[in-house]
Amino acid sequence: MAGEVVLLDFWPSLYGMRVRIALAEKGIKYESKEEDLSNKSPLLLEMNPINKQIPVLIHNGKPVCESLIIVQYIDEVWNDKSPLLPSDPYQRAQARFWADFVDKKVSGAAKKVWSTTGEEQEAGKKEFIEFLKTLEVELGDKPYFGGETFGYVDLSLITFYSWFHAYEVLGNINIEAECPKIIAWAKRCMQKEAVAKTLPDQKKVYEFVAQLRKMFVSE
Repeated sequence: MAGEVVLLDFWPSLYGMRVRIALAEKGIKYESKEEDLSNKSPLLLEMNPINKQIPVLIHNGKPVCESLIIVQYIDEVWNDKSPLLPSDPYQRAQARFWADFVDKKVSGAAKKVWSTTGEEQEAGKKEFIEFLKTLEVELGDKPYFGGETFGYVDLSLITFYSWFHAYEVLGNINIEAECPKIIAWAKRCMQKEAVAKTLPDQKKVYEFVAQLRKMFVSE
């Protein structure tokens, strides 16, 4: 169960952060290898030859790819503390549904906010807020998406919080004014050591995203 754990990662990656939080929650010691995504390492290309993307968790020499799959793997292998997925099959299915919603809906809309202009950006902003409001309804009056404890859906969404300042500045939006419940939930999650220590500074992320935007947009 223990053995060698290596994470191929990139510091501002929303998806790498998910894995880092899961590892921190479980108290797993691991070696982090920072990737240069413009010059991917031979190890990354060997361990994830299909998508050639981070994050990749290498456990005893065997790779596991895709952040949500990695988190499920971590939860199953290191199952002695801090469960991330519910034990009830129906609740577990629901958690997977909402984490998938974050990946398929929130992620795409969020990218449009910072990487496009004009009508496309306006549409992205509208979608992004709409999807967050959908998540507010799902959250309801619960402290976390799964109930009383931080879990899989929280972990899948909270990493976006580190990019919120970039979305607000580059997209000219006020997320707290539109979605106060999401911000209150995010601040609750940030009280957890595993989250607070993992998420990078929002201003640092903004500087990175502003530079990245120049590759997508000529202003």
